[in-house]
Amino acid sequence: MVSEDRRQKSVKETPQDSGGGGHTAPCGAVRAQARYWQLRTRRLEFGPIPLLMGIVNVTPDSFYDGGKYFDPKAAVDHALQLVAEGADLLDIGGESTRPYATPVPLAEELRRVIPVVAEVASEVDVPISIDTYKAQVAREAIAAGAEVVNDITALRGDPEMLAVVAESGAGVCLMHMQGTPQTMQDAPFYEDVLREVRDFLACVRDRTVAAGVSADRIALDPGIGFGKRLEHNLALLRGMETFHQLGCPLLVGPSRKRFIGELAGDMQADRLPGTIATVLSLAMKGVQIIRVHDVGAVRQALRVFAALGWSLNEDL
Repeated sequence: MVSEDRRQKSVKETPQDSGGGGHTAPCGAVRAQARYWQLRTRRLEFGPIPLLMGIVNVTPDSFYDGGKYFDPKAAVDHALQLVAEGADLLDIGGESTRPYATPVPLAEELRRVIPVVAEVASEVDVPISIDTYKAQVAREAIAAGAEVVNDITALRGDPEMLAVVAESGAGVCLMHMQGTPQTMQDAPFYEDVLREVRDFLACVRDRTVAAGVSADRIALDPGIGFGKRLEHNLALLRGMETFHQLGCPLLVGPSRKRFIGELAGDMQADRLPGTIATVLSLAMKGVQIIRVHDVGAVRQALRVFAALGWSLNEDL
């Protein structure tokens, strides 16, 4: 049960402070649905099915594949395999952000990811995203070939990150999270999760634009599983179309997350079937980019789905 103190605190906090929990007015105007995403050196155009962002976790403790790709060579080989399976982007990260994960020191995160980014960038042509909230990691990854900064703190976790993104010309993904990975699942609370997350994303989008980042370089992520209970995740997934009002590409990461096990009634069950079901639902709602572990299986499902008569652009 959520305490009365927690409820009062949540109502008073602003989106900029907490990522939700209270009544707030939306920032900025309603905009048209995004048709492309401008990255550092190229533009991603959206086609008949969502783009897939393949996950490369160079970590010992990520919730699904922690340790499998901790060795740099294993991480590079995995990245190349994801591209062979049809990944349109790669998201390389060196710090687990699962609930209650231990933060990684800067030097260690750099040691984990920079050699992998550099090697993968020299081997493939697909854009590379660096999954970090640390400005120095982003700066060095961009120098090594990254095109995108994927920041779970929406550029609020490091005071230098806004400048790094603005000055580099990189694309950026701004994510909603209530709390931090160490606290986000303690007692997440919203009065209207769909509206509060939308308003938060509108505000961080406008803050980023005001810092000199063009709006077409910004993607938005509602943060499935980051400071949300099952009912919050379901409300966001069911109402995903509302985020198109913000005029930025939507990047959503449902892959193998806890809500799938909860819905299945078996936390030990394989979550790939539930992941595919979620991806198809997101595709029908016009989500442009979906972050997944299992690129090959998800790509096959989307291709069959499209061949049976569905297209991302039919109802835009």
